[in-house]
Amino acid sequence: MGDDPSAQRSLEFLKNSFQTYYTSNKIGLPDRFGRREFAFLFFGGKGMVRHLGFEKREMVWNFLAERVPQHTYYSSAYYQHPDAAKMAEKTWMGAELIFDLDSDHLPNAEKMGYAESLVEVKKEFIKLIEEFLLGDFGFKEKNMELYFSGGRGYHCHVKDPVVLDLDSNERREIVDYITGRDLQDSIIFHEQVTGRKSYGSYSFASGKSLKMPTPDQDGWKGRISRGIIELVDEIKKSDDPEKKLQEYGVSQRDAERLVQELSEERVNRIKTGLLDQSKTIRKFFLNSALRKTAVSLSAGETDEPVTCDVKRLIRLPSSLHGKTGLKVVKISVDDLKEFDPLRDAVVLPDDPVRIALHQSVSLDMNDQSFHLSEGEQEVPTYLAVFLIGRKEAILV
Repeated sequence: MGDDPSAQRSLEFLKNSFQTYYTSNKIGLPDRFGRREFAFLFFGGKGMVRHLGFEKREMVWNFLAERVPQHTYYSSAYYQHPDAAKMAEKTWMGAELIFDLDSDHLPNAEKMGYAESLVEVKKEFIKLIEEFLLGDFGFKEKNMELYFSGGRGYHCHVKDPVVLDLDSNERREIVDYITGRDLQDSIIFHEQVTGRKSYGSYSFASGKSLKMPTPDQDGWKGRISRGIIELVDEIKKSDDPEKKLQEYGVSQRDAERLVQELSEERVNRIKTGLLDQSKTIRKFFLNSALRKTAVSLSAGETDEPVTCDVKRLIRLPSSLHGKTGLKVVKISVDDLKEFDPLRDAVVLPDDPVRIALHQSVSLDMNDQSFHLSEGEQEVPTYLAVFLIGRKEAILV
């Protein structure tokens, strides 16, 4: 936060708040923590301190209370020598399968506020868990751990013994399936002859349509079919269907054509499983249904998803996120839909603190609604940490 005295006081306030938490809470540690590498970023520090190992729980608890890291990580991998200074010397023993969904990966993420982005990324996370991991892959709940990251998203750790030895390429195949990468339309759809004409002793197809799978089919076939039907309903019910189509990345020209071509008769045919051969309709539905039903696991084509990394560092459960002061919270599958990060991950006290806001803020947090104007304000500690950590305020 620089050499400015108020910035330094703000940094000390954050550190003291974290120290109070770590001194008062002996946080739970992951299984086989003695085989994990630990890593930390410190308040005011430059760069990550890593390649640390702890043999006893008390060593971790004392380190957190005394050193007070801003961010705390541990490895998804198990090692024979987790504290070795070089990766090659650690001796890899296997790794959990990690899924990290961040609101930054969402379409139009830059247009969303923090609270809204958390709602949207949770929808993606629920889709990942219910449709893909529990559904298509058949993992058991007992072999999965779900967490709110404390920041902008959610983590899932798959600990099924069958995944521990998978290499990066095998993990990438799982990512490719979940994201629908290289999914061929010929696998999902097949052409159906809708009429024939005769010419002498010869007959030929006079009409064709694309036959969709039924919505109740397993895997991607049923998923794409359900996605197309949802898209049709969404467009037809919209007050401005052309604008709705443009939200899906359709050009204005194609949007106008699509709206004209989506007659009631054609919509009914789509719902019965016949996707017309109109090139505009075919291109739109194949691309958009895939985007609607796949899960965003990375920020772009060139961004390597966390899942493929067999030596990934991930946030330590029950630690505090250094930019929000929110706790990395473990969540059961049953509780996921009702989980509210801005209520259920708030663990710092509500003692009043005076801060100076750089701009006005409206936020619901810890079951309270805050509407704060720019300038000096008195707020609970948990909100002060949140706003200062996000560089939206400083300590007065």
